[in-house]
Amino acid sequence: MPGALEGRRIVVPESRELDLFAAMLEREGAEAVRCPLVQILDVEDPAPVEAWLGRLCGGAFDDLVLYTGEGVKRLVGVADRAGMRDAVVAALARTRKLVRGPKPTRVLRTLGLAPDLQVEPATTAGLLAALDGLDLRGRRVGIQAYPDLPDAIDRALAAAGATSDRVLPYRYADDREDGRVVEVIDRMAAGEIDLIAFTSRPQVERLQGVAAKRERTAALDRAMAAVLVASVGPVTTEAVTRAGWPVAAAPEDNFHLKPFVGTMKALMAGRP
Repeated sequence: MPGALEGRRIVVPESRELDLFAAMLEREGAEAVRCPLVQILDVEDPAPVEAWLGRLCGGAFDDLVLYTGEGVKRLVGVADRAGMRDAVVAALARTRKLVRGPKPTRVLRTLGLAPDLQVEPATTAGLLAALDGLDLRGRRVGIQAYPDLPDAIDRALAAAGATSDRVLPYRYADDREDGRVVEVIDRMAAGEIDLIAFTSRPQVERLQGVAAKRERTAALDRAMAAVLVASVGPVTTEAVTRAGWPVAAAPEDNFHLKPFVGTMKALMAGRP
């Protein structure tokens, strides 16, 4: 499919891999239209994270549920700054680790570790189904959460006879550069964009939030009817579908950027 993305305008929402993703698309001849939808930051007060890590090192948890690669990286960053890295890595090694999808697994591998259970599909529903097959009575479960994580997992653990202890190691700075987001919405609504490529759930929610705040909801509806939507994985696809937008392209079983670009090339091949 050489040239399938040549001259295509593709909205690339901000992410921690923005530059890499944009460069991959530009090598295919596409124009990457950057949109500042989500910025990920450390928590303002690291003390609760340090305390949770202290409990981990002290043997307070029988199991860990690790939701995101970003969260695992941020936990290790807090441990580094607090002089706890070696103790935290040792505690991670001896504690049973349940991870949602491949991203936390990749971060664990950089520490010389591996998950005990990697849940597929990489969704909360998939994680809850996996937990339902385990005997958790009397287990103490540490949860690496993400912002706005629903309480479904806490309720499921309580129903299974386990106790849970959450930590939130990062936050979203989601009120920045609203004007730039509106500009991208208007460009999509005007038919100037071919494709938008979502790589995370918060990007979808942020786009909806800015549209509502800036009275551009109708424009966003027109925009999403005028462009094709690509989604990198099941969690993101679930968010896009919940927003009411059809997903035109998504990798089936490999949720990395390179196969994601290949999926978009297959989508655009032969289109005028």
